[in-house]
Order: sequence, then C-alpha cells, then structure tokens
Amino acid sequence: MFWELVPLARNPIGLVEIRGVSKRRKKPFILTVEQYHAVVEQLDEPYRQMVEVAMCLGLRVSEVLALKWSDFDFENLTLQVVRGVVHGRVSDVKTEYSEDELPLDSAFAEVMLEWQKRCPSSEGNWVFPNPNTLKLYDAAPIQQDYIRAAGRKAKLGKDIGWHTFRHTYRSFLDDAGAPVGVQQKLMRHAQVATTMNTYGNAQMHSKRTANTKVVQMVLPAKEGLSVAV
Repeated sequence: MFWELVPLARNPIGLVEIRGVSKRRKKPFILTVEQYHAVVEQLDEPYRQMVEVAMCLGLRVSEVLALKWSDFDFENLTLQVVRGVVHGRVSDVKTEYSEDELPLDSAFAEVMLEWQKRCPSSEGNWVFPNPNTLKLYDAAPIQQDYIRAAGRKAKLGKDIGWHTFRHTYRSFLDDAGAPVGVQQKLMRHAQVATTMNTYGNAQMHSKRTANTKVVQMVLPAKEGLSVAV
C-alpha cells in the first residue's frame, strides 16, 4: 500500500489467507422465488418494505437502514449508495467500490414513492426512521424478531438473516442471465476480475436491464401492482 501497488482503501487483512480458516465452511442459504414471496407475506411494514429494498437492489442491511430520500433520483431512476449504519452509528460505506450509483426499476420506483407517502417524517429525511424515536433502526433485533420468525412461519427449514437476501439477489442475477461483470458492479464488490475493477464501470443500460429482471421476480407478490416490462 505504501508503494501504491494496491488501493489504499482496501482492508489489509484481505491480503491474508490462513489455510483452512478463511474458507467458507457451509454454503449460504439461497431462497427460491417462491420461498422469497412466502417470507415477505409474513412481514408487516416497515420490515416488508426493508426486505423489498434489499432484494430489489442487493443492498447490505446497513445500507438499507441508512437510506435517505435525497439518495433517490426518481426522475432519472437512479440511487446513490453513500452510507451505512451499524448500531446507530452512521458512516460512509466501507469501501470505494461500495459507493456507487444503482439503477431503479420503474415499478420499484413506484413502490418507493408510495412508501414515501406513508413514511414517518424525520429530521434526517430517513427512508426508514423508527416511528417511536425517529432515529434509525438496529438491524439485529429486526433479524431476530421478524426476519427469522418470517422464515420459520414460511417453513423454510433453515433460519435466514439479512444477508440471505443479498446472496439471493446475486443468485437471481445469475438466473436473469446477467454477465459476471455486471453482477460485480450491481453487487459493488471490490474483486471479481481485476480488469473489471481497473478499466471502468458497467454501462447503466446493462445494469438496469439485469436489475429489472430481478425486480420482476420480486414485486409481483404485491397486490394490485402492475410490473412494467
């Protein structure tokens, strides 16, 4: 890093591999489309809306809970991801790759505009303020009390958490036929291929097409909502 051979923003522990320790010991649980809808049906607002944001954009829960309405550009159908919140502390997203502009599907934008009408107003202009405190939610209690409970009611056979939706989003991108490079940009991962990191971003058109296919898997569960094709 001193000689600028690797990006300064990279976590240096990412350079370290310990044989037999760094390897994932079990595969992440991936939801099917049917399982996802079964889970969502068990959730009340605002938790249902939070999950739909996570699934339609592939955001980390820390990023979902820290969204502001000013991050949304509904005219140009884009979202700027710039911050996260952990245990009530708001900060910039963890890496330069995590901060990016994402496409908003038009049907999903309509869902968010409807939520904006019902969203409690807060000084921070938060998308998900706690109505009791007007401060931000803590992710852990929501996962324990609502997300896992919804998974059990849906009889998934395994406990799920917030990151289940991010893993599932990537799986849906695969199903949608999104190129690996576009997936990497939508997921905002630092590494899939060095070439992709070094030589620019995927085109917004490619990202929008892939993202829209995922949204079309997610949103039909909402009654009375017509999905734009």
